[in-house]
Amino acid sequence: MTTPLSQLAANGVSIWLDDLSRSRIVSGGLKDLINSRSVSGVTTNPTIFAGALSKGEGYEAQVAELAAAGVSTEQAIVELTTRDVADACDIFAGVYAESKGFDGRVSIEVEPGLANDTEGTVKQAKELFAKVNRENVMIKIPATKAGLSAITQVIAAGISVNVTLIFSLQRYREVIAAYIAGVEQAKANGHDISKIHSVASFFVSRVDTEINARLDAIGTGDAKSLKSQAALANARLAYEVFEQEFAKANWAALASDGANKQRPLMASTGVKDPALSDTLYVTELVAPELVNTMPEKTMEAVFDHGIVPANSITNNYESARLVLLAVSAVGVDYDDVTDLLEREGVEKFIISWGELVESVAKALEAAK
Repeated sequence: MTTPLSQLAANGVSIWLDDLSRSRIVSGGLKDLINSRSVSGVTTNPTIFAGALSKGEGYEAQVAELAAAGVSTEQAIVELTTRDVADACDIFAGVYAESKGFDGRVSIEVEPGLANDTEGTVKQAKELFAKVNRENVMIKIPATKAGLSAITQVIAAGISVNVTLIFSLQRYREVIAAYIAGVEQAKANGHDISKIHSVASFFVSRVDTEINARLDAIGTGDAKSLKSQAALANARLAYEVFEQEFAKANWAALASDGANKQRPLMASTGVKDPALSDTLYVTELVAPELVNTMPEKTMEAVFDHGIVPANSITNNYESARLVLLAVSAVGVDYDDVTDLLEREGVEKFIISWGELVESVAKALEAAK
């Protein structure tokens, strides 16, 4: 049976679930999503793990073992989260093989407190990769200035990377350059570059949330008429950047040696404004070689009533440019918005990490 989600996948969009928990894994629910919802990958972050572990579902036995072993809270977090990721990688191993490595991916993020620490990020990325010990894991690294060099170094080590927290088009260009430099170094280091994959996670809904608030504050009719248009415009122009950067001569040489493009991934695709369609950031962002990572609520909305076009990006570049120009013309500073969102994104993950530490510390203490 054809569903809107299967149609989305047929039109070139890989559907990755933005959620993971032990209960999803052991119940068989995660595996079921491969067939019933065309899900071909999973992304995680500190917020997702904090939520899963705070509920405690399925973690009690391992927490008891870790408490008995006297491990630190930080080591317990590594043990708990990497087990979930490794088990999810095993569930998606078939998808990984069938897609030749493009899908069947499970992402795990470096500790957010390392976002501005290049050396610390590289070290932990390598440790997480070794700990999960699955070829289809992706290590998430934020696209901060310090993250750019880390991305290059981790790719150069032959490790697949999910670059997260991208908001601006300029930073996205820098991320692609960091990836290409990493592939070049990986090749020089003797790695099989056909095995290295990467996605660049471009955040969507948060752009509208911040710009809409600024348009409301400006308060003019022109400003208010532009509400809830900037995020799609920004995301569509990101796809244009993807097309442009991977059409250049420096990439062609690597591609001929088997290198894979770093695919654009649309993240933060749950709609925050109830006045908007709950499928907006999925159905309006359809194009080949794209990934959309969705919270379950958004995925179910698309499954239930999404109307999926063949392509809703590449014929909208000029209108997208006009939207961003108009937003700037009424007084919204694009660079200020994207800089703020990057800082806030890191801060929010650090807060979630703190909640995760607190939850695990309490669970370890209770298990003693």
